[in-house]
Amino acid sequence: MGGANSRETMNPPSNSTFFNPQELKDLSSAYGSGGLEALASLIQDKVNHLNSTKLHIAVTGESGAGKSSFINAMRGLRGCDEGAAKIGNTETTMEPTQYKHPSFPEVSFWDLPGVGTVNFPAKEYPTKMKFEQYDFFIVISRNRFTEIDANLVKEVKKLGKMFYFVRTQIDNDIRSYLFEAVNADREAELAKIRNYCIRSLEKTGIAEPTVFLISSIEINEFDFAELQKTIANNLDDIKKDVFLKSLPSTTLNIVKEKEVQLKKRIWMLATIAGTLGAVPVPGVAIACDIGLLITAIIDFRKYLGLDDASIQRLANATGKPVEVLTAEVKTPLVGEINKDLVKRMLLGGTAVGIAGVETAFKFIPVIGSIFGAGTSFGMTYSLLNNALDQLVQNTQEVVKAAFDNA
Repeated sequence: MGGANSRETMNPPSNSTFFNPQELKDLSSAYGSGGLEALASLIQDKVNHLNSTKLHIAVTGESGAGKSSFINAMRGLRGCDEGAAKIGNTETTMEPTQYKHPSFPEVSFWDLPGVGTVNFPAKEYPTKMKFEQYDFFIVISRNRFTEIDANLVKEVKKLGKMFYFVRTQIDNDIRSYLFEAVNADREAELAKIRNYCIRSLEKTGIAEPTVFLISSIEINEFDFAELQKTIANNLDDIKKDVFLKSLPSTTLNIVKEKEVQLKKRIWMLATIAGTLGAVPVPGVAIACDIGLLITAIIDFRKYLGLDDASIQRLANATGKPVEVLTAEVKTPLVGEINKDLVKRMLLGGTAVGIAGVETAFKFIPVIGSIFGAGTSFGMTYSLLNNALDQLVQNTQEVVKAAFDNA
């Protein structure tokens, strides 16, 4: 164990947005009354909560609007991949169908039957679809949003849930427009489509609607990334973390957002390592929880999409040979993470860089004053930050290769 014996008043790290104001007060109280063990216990509870929280996303709209294609795109899958949502020109979904994320099964997309069909009249739809069980709704349209769509949103609003209007297959529309038009203006045509959708919604009584124009094939074009960003920013801190980790790493902005989320975990894991379960490591002067470090690095890798399955899905989605993407991965952290590798990291550059942890403590001053750099907290904090930096840099290179440096 590392730490100080004093029970001074503690103000937990202000950059830890996984804790609400009351929980921050509880951390202070726990440290004041029970010391580091009590503090670490509450932090461990929060880490467990992060790992167990579920997210249920409903995708609804009229039959044939492109719900299944959208669900596949959000999970980094093609229609031919195992576990993909079934795609068809007829009503293929006859009941709410759950599609779990292939890497993070706690994230589920629900393909709801097309509203307004003979099988599912609009009046009975919200009750039959159990609207209350979903965290937020994506309302999809292929052409224009109708009164049926507006009535669905009104039911969603009654439940206090978020909703997003998504106009699909924009790539086809723009391609046809550019082929047919003389003196074509792509941006003007996109604005025309967007305004048409907005006017349709306003006529049904939706005030100041926002419409996202997307392609479920060209996911780095149009509003796909903006939709993902907006959804993430409207979720609470815990569910934002769950949502972000489920997103395929397809843009540098997504990778950056994931890095920010993972850095919020590091001080918590380091605090746990600094107070609970640290054991001597042969050849290393400071005791460390090797198992915690191994698990954290594997989790970081999977979160960023550097595991084999995620890279293969990215290769499939972009049409790039998987060898082209894996060639951009230079870090040994994508191989087997075992005790020997972690020990070498502790003995190598990370241990040498412990002094640099002092600089980071200005962001978590009280935790830093409790532990200091020369503790299992400092060692864990430094090692995990260095590992995350390596993984992020490699993820960025993979994204550039997948999308031709876009």
